[in-house]
Amino acid sequence: MAYCSAVSLARDLAQLSRSGGFLRLLAVRVVGQAGDGATQAGLAALFFFAPERASTPGGVAAAFAVLLGPFTLVGPWAGVLIDRWSRRGILIWGNVVRAALALAIAISMVLTGLGPAVYILALAALSVGRLLGAALGATQPRVVSPANLLTANSVAPTLGTMGSGIGALAGLIGSGGGTGRAAVLAVAAGLFGLSAILAAGFARQTLGPDSPPAPLLAALRALMSGLAQGWRHMVARRSPVLAIGAMGASRLAYGLVFIAAILVSRHLLAPPDDAGLGSFALILAFAAAGFGLAAVITPIAHGRLSPEAWVVVCAGMGMAGEIAIAITYQLPVLLGAALVLSMGVQGGKIAVDTIVQRDVADAFRGRAFALYDVVFNAAFLLAAGIAALVLPPDGYSRPLLITLAGLYGVIGLTYWRAGIVRRRQTSGPL
Repeated sequence: MAYCSAVSLARDLAQLSRSGGFLRLLAVRVVGQAGDGATQAGLAALFFFAPERASTPGGVAAAFAVLLGPFTLVGPWAGVLIDRWSRRGILIWGNVVRAALALAIAISMVLTGLGPAVYILALAALSVGRLLGAALGATQPRVVSPANLLTANSVAPTLGTMGSGIGALAGLIGSGGGTGRAAVLAVAAGLFGLSAILAAGFARQTLGPDSPPAPLLAALRALMSGLAQGWRHMVARRSPVLAIGAMGASRLAYGLVFIAAILVSRHLLAPPDDAGLGSFALILAFAAAGFGLAAVITPIAHGRLSPEAWVVVCAGMGMAGEIAIAITYQLPVLLGAALVLSMGVQGGKIAVDTIVQRDVADAFRGRAFALYDVVFNAAFLLAAGIAALVLPPDGYSRPLLITLAGLYGVIGLTYWRAGIVRRRQTSGPL
């Protein structure tokens, strides 16, 4: 069975490699997310790892709240626009705007350092990034056949995440001092510009939506009713809501351990004269490797497991990673746990992406992925708030880690009963 799955994976990859539309969209995603990773690394180095800045659970939570809160609320509104505006245009002009904002942040860092201007520009840049992320999810089925959608969902988002990780690692390495952080953001601006050029290679109507783009005023008037329609559509289909709920709970647990890793790197793993950036960069590298492994193992499960069953397996990976960290925070264990946790989170996301794309009609996909994106980021925002309340100053709490392991167990059991039983007679393999 495993041999057949590997052969099927190789066949699907060969078909995708001959799809010019898929390869171009993949390039838009990977290049843009590499720039996004570099941008976030430059900001993270400034917010969390600058030696002159204190790093406490409350401070980390506040920074995450500033970066995640507003565009978490904006997400659903963007989804309605994705279903009405040219998605090709969103990918082009969204990246152009991000390039301009990255340059503006770099200039502000050099001239004024960390101040209100940097926060406002960062919020704007990351908000545009969320819009682009939702647009990429909605356009994937337009360039990939239904038979290859699962494999495409394994390859594209995971390679995009790896591109983001590589950009972040390069950004962290180059973020020494204010000038270094500004240079990283200038490089990110160049990557956003390249992503816009790649997106311009699509024909105008290739990426949809099928209906003509609505005028802005008409689209704004339709926001509230469109969002409600998208929610009712997903509730009627039921499976997208269940899948997004499972992903949100998993993201909450992952967000808590991610924030803890920042604090542990700075306070427990770093020498007295170091801010912990090197240790966290190493943890981030292993997390990126976990995302890459998820792209390999998820399609190999193709012939044996439904997407719903794979969500349950990935919850088990999350439980194992949390238990390992609860035993000890020594760096080798943290690196292994980062690998396993990230593999589980990304593998689950691949399955959830597939469920949402499979069970949501094309006319509603933009709204569905925007709502999905809001849950994804709101869970991390909630994790930041919880972290501020329960994490000790050094970030390491064995009781919390055991609780998070239990949460992953609840996710797996609940989704098994709600998702697997419902689709036992109707769901095909992963």
